[in-house]
Amino acid sequence: MSNKSSHLIRIALTAMLLVAPAFAQVTAEMTASKLAMEGRKETKVSASEAKPGDVIEYSVVYRNRDANVARNVMATMPVPKGMEFLPKTASPMEVMASLDGAHFAAVPLMRKVKQADGTEVEQMVPFSEYRFLRWSLGELPANGSKSVSARMRILSTPSVMARK
Repeated sequence: MSNKSSHLIRIALTAMLLVAPAFAQVTAEMTASKLAMEGRKETKVSASEAKPGDVIEYSVVYRNRDANVARNVMATMPVPKGMEFLPKTASPMEVMASLDGAHFAAVPLMRKVKQADGTEVEQMVPFSEYRFLRWSLGELPANGSKSVSARMRILSTPSVMARK
């Protein structure tokens, strides 16, 4: 198995583990596709040959395998290190993000930065620092499913990848 395939499997397992404790019958299946242009048409191809600068679309399908409705389902998707979340690509659009997997807020994330003169200003957190995305899916009907997706760009700057 290639290192990239192994990485994608770890991401999929992470997505499943984040939802499994809350709803034993809800499963998550993640896929990754590289976006390519054929003429003027966007197509999805295997992500196994992705390189810096390429855009990958991650999709996760959450399935309720139970005969009862699953309530308050939260879909969580990891953002791999070395990748930058592309914010206008989240589906559904109402997405939250986290830098640590514990604290989530609406996109775009903001933080206070102390200036040289001692004052603080609020600045947008770079999308390359996001580590998780989360959507509130609400109720998941018995034997039903809902999907989330987001696109991410593979960063080409080694120094950005090294600090993650």
